[in-house]
Amino acid sequence: MIRRARPDEAPTLKALVERAYAPWVPVVGRRPMPMDDDYGARVSAGEAWVLEEAGVVHGVLVLEDHADHLLLHNVAVEPARRGEGDGRALLDFAEAEARRRGSPEIRLYTNELMERNIALYAARGYAETERRREKDFARVFMAKRVG
Repeated sequence: MIRRARPDEAPTLKALVERAYAPWVPVVGRRPMPMDDDYGARVSAGEAWVLEEAGVVHGVLVLEDHADHLLLHNVAVEPARRGEGDGRALLDFAEAEARRRGSPEIRLYTNELMERNIALYAARGYAETERRREKDFARVFMAKRVG
């Protein structure tokens, strides 16, 4: 089940994101931005979602509403559950949520060194729109039409 995160779950979200992104720290050479996000604020803003099964949170999704798109700010899955379809379910939900909100496209960005993620998004129909340095990160921006 995917549902909005509750305020008491902000520490759970942060801890899961820490575990999910930890392998990328040596690749990127620093902590990826989602590791330092304010999940309490994300929950309060209604931007944080969780994938839960039997009362256990297995995935986190952060979606930001923008005038002309929905930004998939973060998707993270419990490392022990990789390959179980949780990431796919969260991405499917994000795209369905964009359509539900009337957004014509969903956008995301990732670090250019996260090549596995770039390939995964491309395989799902996301097209690279640009590369640029932002906040001292080399980012790859991608978008997918969903409307």
